[in-house]
Amino acid sequence: MGRGGLHARPVPSGGRFAKSLRRNLTAHGFLIGAVLCFAVFSWYPMVREFLLAFQKTEDGRTSWVGLDNLVTVVNDPAFWQAWRNTLLFTALALLLGFVVPFAVAIVINEFQHGQGYLRLLVYLPVMLPPVAAVLLFKYLYDPGYGLLNEVFRFLHLPEQQWLQDPDTAMLAVVIASTWMNMGGAALIYLAALQGIPGELYEAAELDGAGLFRKIWHVTIPQTRLILSLMLLMQIIATMQVFVEPFLLTGGAGPEGSTTTVVHLIYQYAFNFNNYGAAAALGLLLLVLLAGFSAAYVKLSRADDE
Repeated sequence: MGRGGLHARPVPSGGRFAKSLRRNLTAHGFLIGAVLCFAVFSWYPMVREFLLAFQKTEDGRTSWVGLDNLVTVVNDPAFWQAWRNTLLFTALALLLGFVVPFAVAIVINEFQHGQGYLRLLVYLPVMLPPVAAVLLFKYLYDPGYGLLNEVFRFLHLPEQQWLQDPDTAMLAVVIASTWMNMGGAALIYLAALQGIPGELYEAAELDGAGLFRKIWHVTIPQTRLILSLMLLMQIIATMQVFVEPFLLTGGAGPEGSTTTVVHLIYQYAFNFNNYGAAAALGLLLLVLLAGFSAAYVKLSRADDE
């Protein structure tokens, strides 16, 4: 046999491509499916909303109206009230929903045993259907036989009309929302805490640092990236709040005290059949959140540099 017979003949480039395509056919299929899902359920609704914001449909006919929908929305007295309520909910939700899960994660991280059961206990509210959780809080907030007023009566404190009083309705919604949604954030914080080297805490103890100084000088700096990312995600989520006020107070609440921007969008679309105004208000919310996210990314890059 000649020397040339010891070497395999080169595979044509077309054959290599076909072999690679067959090998990656499954991966390509999953990728195409994901792109189609995003296109149908995410990108198309966004494009459709953008177009609807500048259109009006009457008697089955669609026409371009420019900024008329935006003018209609801004001149609505409920527009400014909805934004005030949404910003108030966001502020209160950050005070509770951002601080409480982090504190819970710190407490769980201190336990040497039983962390699995504690993680399950903290995450359990997230696994409950929102309607079931809301029914629980409606029972707690009931002015007649609710558990909270029973506790107030036992402590000889004045009873409250939690969901019926404009002064307490938003706070009651925030408390319910925090309990329903804090489990996921607490577990993320707990995972970040468990990645902090123990030597840092030992060095802080040698320097005489107490609990709060260790949290301030060790825990928070070591989890700064996760804290900032969760802050961004919670602001975006709370600005789009809808389920909790809608199920607890019917959306508007007493004297419109729990009307949020997303609930106003719902009213324009499904109560007033004004899809153009709903799309215009949704576009405003999208622009605001996109601008906030872009500013956050820019500031984060500046801090890293």
